Amino acid sequence: MTKNINFVSNFKKANIISIIVFILSLLFIIFKGLNYGIDFKGGTLIELRTDTSIDASSIRSSLSSMNLGDINVKNFGKDGDYLIKVEQKNTNDNNLILQIKKKLSDNLNTEVNFRRVENVGPKVSSELLESSVIAISLALAAMLFYIWIRFEWQFSIGSIVALLHDVIITLGIFSFLSLEINLSIIAAVLTIVGYSMNDTVVIYDRIRENLFKFSRITISEVSNLSINETLARTIITSITTLLALVSIYVLGGEILRGFSFAMILGVLIGTYSSIFVAAPILKFLKVSYKTLEKDEEKIVP
Repeated sequence: MTKNINFVSNFKKANIISIIVFILSLLFIIFKGLNYGIDFKGGTLIELRTDTSIDASSIRSSLSSMNLGDINVKNFGKDGDYLIKVEQKNTNDNNLILQIKKKLSDNLNTEVNFRRVENVGPKVSSELLESSVIAISLALAAMLFYIWIRFEWQFSIGSIVALLHDVIITLGIFSFLSLEINLSIIAAVLTIVGYSMNDTVVIYDRIRENLFKFSRITISEVSNLSINETLARTIITSITTLLALVSIYVLGGEILRGFSFAMILGVLIGTYSSIFVAAPILKFLKVSYKTLEKDEEKIVP
């Protein structure tokens, strides 16, 4: 049974909120910046386990005299597990890891076990960052081209605005919370682009169909009808996806926490934008049965 919720009446309020949050996200990204991980900055990542629980500040103090650059230490998983991130100055020093291990063992008076070590040079990290930006840009361009072919140009503009809304706000939240941006987060952003586009296409397809079916009603009425007709599908898809993502966030451990958190944000923001960002764009561009009919006449000789 189709519900009859008046979404159109909330379009203006939702758009004001979206614009404010979008601008704030841009400001955070530009002025505060993103907290790039070693994938993009270069350096050394060490997953450390000790026999006894030690204060993270003690580990940081032990390494501060080694001239390693910026050092970040945080608890990782259970007591005694730590994640150390070092801005390595000399990437060609093969003895660096042994020196760090000896320094910690001597200063902390406990057995130190390095469970994982990752080393990324500055040249590789800059190439990874460039490749990530290109990947996201190409994904957005491909989505733009698909919508342009699948629908009319007004729908294409609406879908790209919604995608930019989702990506910028997600990155803005990561900037605000100082959460690390690594390759897994880029993968999450690309997945968000696909998920958001899928949601938007479902609603746009129903709007286009209803515009031809009910040629005498306004785009606002058509949008409201179409959103209500696809609402059950949208909610069910979002809830089932969120159930899996929340499980990964809670049970997947520290490694998957950033990825799953980005995906949870993307699903929530993407579901919101497909209703309150993508649909209002069509109203703003004054889409109607007549405009679609004219576009059809241009395509069909």
